[in-house]
Amino acid sequence: MRDVGVRLGSTVTAIFVIGWISIASADEACLTSAQSELERLYCEVVERGGGAGLPSQVDFRRNDRNVQALLLRQPAKRLGLTLPEVSASPEPRSEPELTTLSHEPTNEPVSEPPIAQRLAGCHLRGKVIQCSQAVYELADNRTLASLGDGVLEPSSRLGIVPFDGKRSDDEAVRSYLSAAYDRYIPKMLAIGLGANTMSFTAFHNAFHTLESGGVDFSERMERAYELLKLDRKNLNVTTGKHDDLPENLSLCDTINRDVIVCDNVGTNWVFVRANQ
Repeated sequence: MRDVGVRLGSTVTAIFVIGWISIASADEACLTSAQSELERLYCEVVERGGGAGLPSQVDFRRNDRNVQALLLRQPAKRLGLTLPEVSASPEPRSEPELTTLSHEPTNEPVSEPPIAQRLAGCHLRGKVIQCSQAVYELADNRTLASLGDGVLEPSSRLGIVPFDGKRSDDEAVRSYLSAAYDRYIPKMLAIGLGANTMSFTAFHNAFHTLESGGVDFSERMERAYELLKLDRKNLNVTTGKHDDLPENLSLCDTINRDVIVCDNVGTNWVFVRANQ
């Protein structure tokens, strides 16, 4: 079982993608801090009331430009705003610092978890994790044409169940989020966004922030997933993303027999069993 005090953390990059937290209305500070046309469009969408379901400004910046465009496509269209053309070369922009959302969630690794028993005897070799019985390859984003049949249809749901315990019960929260995260990662892989997943810490932080604000975590995540599916039908994302790699397997944990997730708080990496 994952421990929130443990490191499994990053953002979606969070797309969600990483990062689906309620955001305050945009103001002049948002526009002043915007570093690209997409970030300025984000501020305008929020200011005009179209930011429901979008990540916070900080989490929005952590996504690459193609994913930012994907996130803004529908909200901008509804408001009659023009989406800037996204070129292949990225715009230079500084990486924002991780910030603590409240006293409950934390973006800081507190303790080093043990490597999952299934990783004993495995070796990290660049974009591959070599184990005695299997090889796991780093997942990048996939093209629309490569996705499986039906994965973008309404019947393909994220399917995280609502939390029915008390948020003050740390054990119940850890158990719930561990099961929810183990479902979320394969679902993100299914729609071709393996390179833009939330870390467990970002996932945990989103849960506490949303639930403390009276927003059902499972419903908001489902809405976000539906938005991603809808936009994936109309907008491809870059297939490559990772410029760096995890340093060692102490940053990794297993999702299931086919998926391993690694992170260093700043970046999330998903490795998928080859020849499945």
